[in-house]
Amino acid sequence: MADETAKAQTAQPGGDTIFGKIIRKEIPAKILYEDEQCIAFHDVAPQAPTHFLVVPKKPIPQLSKAEDSDAALLGHLMIVARKCAAEVGLQKGYRLVVNEGPDGGQTVYHIHIHVIGGRQMGWPPG
Repeated sequence: MADETAKAQTAQPGGDTIFGKIIRKEIPAKILYEDEQCIAFHDVAPQAPTHFLVVPKKPIPQLSKAEDSDAALLGHLMIVARKCAAEVGLQKGYRLVVNEGPDGGQTVYHIHIHVIGGRQMGWPPG
């Protein structure tokens, strides 16, 4: 956890990201879903038995930089998260997480939704 906190405090917006490389198929990923607007794939460092990401193909760096015109795309990401969660068998529930900025734990400046499940989630989350 301390490593992720340190990464979040030093990560900087701007430039290409690992997600851009996955979208362009320059880096392999275990893809669950893809359409013209987004891609969903398993996280390489899962924090639960099931952990995947839903990433828009439009490179919005973070939620605070999203524009009102991104509303349909952001809603689409949640619908894709729901469909993929059902597909991987998360019938008992799951958690959606969007990290925002350094204090929110954001380490990649390309907005994405973490979908985590397969175990009981605790509260408060962090």
